[in-house]
Amino acid sequence: MLNIRRDICGYCGACVSVCPEGALELIDAYLTVDHTCIDCGICEKVCPLGALEVIKE
Repeated sequence: MLNIRRDICGYCGACVSVCPEGALELIDAYLTVDHTCIDCGICEKVCPLGALEVIKE
């Protein structure tokens, strides 16, 4: 599961461009993640602000 820290997200879109599943979308400065997310962690690694965290359940 991907946790988005909206309080620190800068909505730069870096994560959107690297997602291999296209699960992230930036709509009107609001980042969303859908059910196709595979929890690969690539977005977490590229986020310059550390706003994303993959939580393994």
